[in-house]
Amino acid sequence: MKKDIVIVTSAYGIDTVRRLGGQAALLPVIQAGGADGVEIRHELLSSTDQLEPLAAQIDAHGLFAIYSVPQPLLTENGQPDLARLRAHLNDARRLRARLLKLPLGTWRDDTDLSAIPAVLRDFPVRLVIENDQTPEGGRIAPLAAFFERVAAGNLPIAMTFDMANWHWLDEDALTAAAALAEHVAYVHVKASRADAGGRLAAVSLDNSDGRWRELLSRLPAEAPRGIEFPLEGDDLAEVTRYYVTKLKEV
Repeated sequence: MKKDIVIVTSAYGIDTVRRLGGQAALLPVIQAGGADGVEIRHELLSSTDQLEPLAAQIDAHGLFAIYSVPQPLLTENGQPDLARLRAHLNDARRLRARLLKLPLGTWRDDTDLSAIPAVLRDFPVRLVIENDQTPEGGRIAPLAAFFERVAAGNLPIAMTFDMANWHWLDEDALTAAAALAEHVAYVHVKASRADAGGRLAAVSLDNSDGRWRELLSRLPAEAPRGIEFPLEGDDLAEVTRYYVTKLKEV
């Protein structure tokens, strides 16, 4: 089975993205590293970035796009902001992205998802919801409740499973995989480690405890794998190629 590997531009570090002149400058590195796709981060777009030219550059480098926006699907009152969702979907369409990735936001028992399918039908983009590092959208319980409602209504929404974000909320990642794997359409491959003061930070796979392999085996093998852990070194293309190869072989 072919495994698509995606590079999240923030994996190179915000300072590197800015020093090189933006996310488009990383496309040759990502292509040279043998990746299949790129995750463009909304928060790293500059005021001069234009989505259509960026989409053309992504295509010219033989990559597909995923678009990530940090604004949640659900507002603080537990309801979806449909106008905001439509705007993000339109931007994802302009980028020619396969997926639009959003965090969940505030889930409540009275959350009404019924209007979302009509919005999604207008766009050739799949919506995926990621577990983030917030209590509202990063714990197993609200995400499981959300996807239970999604499944019951046969709604066209899937999950981005971030392998390490659970650790920031003291949630067990393997338990999360058991509860949510059936909904997963995209995986953020990431590991974390605590420093001497107990503060967590994302680390590269080779600097982790190695448990990422078991966790990844519990998730759908056909889901694209996005590298979000730090990619650092004098030769970014070489570092990228090393981890792309590793993840294609696992």
